[in-house]
Amino acid sequence: MRAEETDVPRLPRGVKLKYDQVRARHVLLAPERAFDIDETAAAVLELVDGKRTCAEIVDALAARYDEKREVIADDVKDMIGGLIARRVIET
Repeated sequence: MRAEETDVPRLPRGVKLKYDQVRARHVLLAPERAFDIDETAAAVLELVDGKRTCAEIVDALAARYDEKREVIADDVKDMIGGLIARRVIET
């Protein structure tokens, strides 16, 4: 599954992005599940607020990391789509 540019992703009720002090890394917590995520995924998930579209998330990341939009767009849409398939992001 792949997210579309116009999708507005959000974390469903009960799903939270947390920084685990013990492991010194971000974790995506969902009911009865936890996902270890890297810094790149955390940067994307910090922008998932139910207001921004995937296109706006890509634009914000491209500006933050001074990277061409087309370089990161596919990865962001694939990642969000994968998390939608696992039911830890909704659109």
